[in-house]
Amino acid sequence: MHKQVKVKPNSKKQTIEECADGSLIIHLKSPPVDGKANKELIELLAKKFDVSKSQIRIKLGLSSRTKVVEIDTDS
Repeated sequence: MHKQVKVKPNSKKQTIEECADGSLIIHLKSPPVDGKANKELIELLAKKFDVSKSQIRIKLGLSSRTKVVEIDTDS
């Protein structure tokens, strides 16, 4: 499954908002430095979709706020 994700780093609290089109807006506490925000993003998505962190990959937008994330839910 692929999800369009808009990341908002340096937020006061972690939240996940689901939009009508199926995309996600995710507020992260971590700053976008040294991959900390990406790591937190993967951890949050793993909890939300009940999969391991290794089943989530950032396909596009590694250094961008808008990302495409692949979630392997088949396993």
